[in-house]
Amino acid sequence: MLEGCKSAQERWGGVHDLIDRWLNARQALIINFVQLKERGEFTPLDTNNIQQVCEQLIDYISTGHFEVYEQLAKEAEAFNDDGALLLLKQLLPEIQGTTEVVIEFNDKFDTKEHCNELLGALPFSLQALSLVMAERFTLEDRLIEELHEAHSEKSA
Repeated sequence: MLEGCKSAQERWGGVHDLIDRWLNARQALIINFVQLKERGEFTPLDTNNIQQVCEQLIDYISTGHFEVYEQLAKEAEAFNDDGALLLLKQLLPEIQGTTEVVIEFNDKFDTKEHCNELLGALPFSLQALSLVMAERFTLEDRLIEELHEAHSEKSA
């Protein structure tokens, strides 16, 4: 019975914490990605840094797909926000397109052997990936702003 009496703020405060942790992971990813991208030329000694960025990318997109977007959808459903659900339905295919690019990048550079074979292509791949990730971050920010932030105001 007590569970049913929780206020919206108590109920959805966990979503806010999840988003905060996710955005912190994004920031760490961006820092490591930029440091890697600024190197310019790569040697086999750089493979650990490349693999670390690959792991961060996969962790970041996985958290988005399997935790954040799901929680934003649940929140929109709980607030009967059909507009937010429609937006989510519109933006998720665009986000999915960026996910495929990240997975392709990871598949190319996820092991030392792969990295060493493709070191010459890495600067171009990083540049292409940076454009895709910028697009993804814009889409995700829109989701957060239009789904979660609107509901945060309602639950306060």
